[in-house]
Amino acid sequence: MKLQIKNMLASVMVAFVFTFSITAQNTDTKSAELIAALESVNGGYNKLSSKKDVQFNYVYDNFEKGKDVSLERHIFNGEQSWASYSQHDLNVLPGKKGVAVQSLVDGIPALTLDGKAITDAKALGGTKFLREVNFYWFAMMYKLKNEGANYKFLGTEKVGKITYDKVSLTYSSDVTKKEQNDEYILYFNPETHLVDQFFFSLPAWGINTPVLKMTLAYEEIDGILVSTVRKGFGPDGSPMGVFTFSDVKFNNGFRKEAFLLN
Repeated sequence: MKLQIKNMLASVMVAFVFTFSITAQNTDTKSAELIAALESVNGGYNKLSSKKDVQFNYVYDNFEKGKDVSLERHIFNGEQSWASYSQHDLNVLPGKKGVAVQSLVDGIPALTLDGKAITDAKALGGTKFLREVNFYWFAMMYKLKNEGANYKFLGTEKVGKITYDKVSLTYSSDVTKKEQNDEYILYFNPETHLVDQFFFSLPAWGINTPVLKMTLAYEEIDGILVSTVRKGFGPDGSPMGVFTFSDVKFNNGFRKEAFLLN
């Protein structure tokens, strides 16, 4: 089904989806309606997870600072994750030469460089963080009803020619078991019902309020809306990177045992 047809159906389906979404997290009526409209367009996590797994090429280009270039593989059930980095200037063993491979299987991180195990605690901590982040960035718009999510409608804001509905997203620490959780401000497009941009915090980097900005451009691949191009901006509006997914393939038959590195 084409995106424009889905958008026409969104207003019809929203009441049905809304019945379930309002109990899925701590929310207000308007926020629940917006999330329900988005889910009526993209199909929600059940649709994404029905694809079983995904593989794609991922380039994080931070301009003069360099690039991280990886082949990513993720299994939706259990959120198992693996990646092989042919270039890793930024977040994976920067300054080291060779092919770096990361995995996160059943919550346990592993890392190798040219086939040799890396056991440094900081590097393994970074592996766990990045595997979870890369999975989340890919699946984010399908995971908005995760347990522990809290929403608050913040009104509207005009950006360019579009007046967006703004929603705050936070997470309850008693559910996530984290001392600090990322916070988001989502901008819902009233015409497409998609999130065109959001602001976010990054406590792991000492940024505790949602002042970083991400814009998203979508492509429909095998019935799934994938934000294939994302652009990041710092608090001052300066570009801080372009994140690109390409050659996206679902239903590859991956098993988590194949992600193990030992």
